[in-house]
Amino acid sequence: MTHIPASTALSRFRVLDLSRVRAGPTCVKQLADFGADVIKIESPPGVDANEGMGGPRAGPDFQNLHRNKRAMTLNLKLAEGREVFARLARTADVVVENYRPDVKFRLGIDYASLKAINPRIVLASISGFGQDGPYRERPGFDQIAQGMSGLMSVTGHPGQGPMRTGAAIADVSAGLYAALGILTALLEREVSGEGQWVQSSLLMSGIALLDFQAARYLMDGEVPGQVGNDHPTSMPTSAYATADGYINVGASGEGMWKRLCPAIGRAELLARAEFDGAAKRASNRSALNDELNAAFAAKKSEEWISVLNAAGVPCGPIYSMDQVFADAQVQHLQAAAKVKHPLLGEIRLVNQAVGLSRTPATMASATPEIGQHTDEVLAEAGYSAVEIAHLRDHKVV
Repeated sequence: MTHIPASTALSRFRVLDLSRVRAGPTCVKQLADFGADVIKIESPPGVDANEGMGGPRAGPDFQNLHRNKRAMTLNLKLAEGREVFARLARTADVVVENYRPDVKFRLGIDYASLKAINPRIVLASISGFGQDGPYRERPGFDQIAQGMSGLMSVTGHPGQGPMRTGAAIADVSAGLYAALGILTALLEREVSGEGQWVQSSLLMSGIALLDFQAARYLMDGEVPGQVGNDHPTSMPTSAYATADGYINVGASGEGMWKRLCPAIGRAELLARAEFDGAAKRASNRSALNDELNAAFAAKKSEEWISVLNAAGVPCGPIYSMDQVFADAQVQHLQAAAKVKHPLLGEIRLVNQAVGLSRTPATMASATPEIGQHTDEVLAEAGYSAVEIAHLRDHKVV
């Protein structure tokens, strides 16, 4: 089976994917979904001491991260395996890896080595803490980065200790930033004719995600703390208890505040001095939330959502995962996409979040089995059937 591009948008590019676990595969998934010929390179079974770190191959996590790719095995611990990789790199556009920083140099797949083979190549390296500096050799892990970036210090309720977010956001954001860097490098290559080294890290990505929270400290010296479900500076924006659950309300700014109070039958709150202006509503958030929770307790969530939307006040339900994918708008956006797997049958995966009007991403193929396309890729690189048999006999692939 030759490459079936998921889109024509990036189908002219070939990507050698050495990544594993989450940050690297998230990066490469973006490229594969838009049609890049991604070749997932894995060690033959029994070679890698960290084999299986990405979870079971048939599991939802692995299937979600590695769709729209081809797969081959290659033992980079052997000199002959590294020779094969160098041959593949001569015609590749991108290499993505998330080894510890020193590993690429031992394997000869650092940027200087790759550039000597192919000056147009783009190398993307994703690490826990950066390619240099005092922490470069530390292993990267999402929750560690969440803590060190400050994300956990602003998540959760006051006085209850730091709290991780409910998703691997440092991993995912490092992958997305790397994908953005790769696309930027490929665009720049059209002018210069040269590739370059793209770097992202879990730590830097976590800091970047803090956005205005980090800027508050850098500009004003303010160390933000935990405020639970409240917005740190703009109230009333929080989760409020209704007669049958909770809803989110985002009534920031004077206009929304003035629409919210009469909509919930509490117009008198507008005259309260302690709620006059954004600064006072933020500093008196506890009293404000008490008043709003008392008001919202009078009706069910669905009723309040109807009332507030009619008043032009941003609001929404707080869903469990099954409710997310049952929502009419989520279904309209096709957030779940079907793909047929040869062993698992038809499965649903998380669809690409970015829509393109003319060259959209698709689910062209399910995650391949390990080594499924080894012979095919080697043949495309010019290896004969005899040479491929030799590589197999010598455990190179």
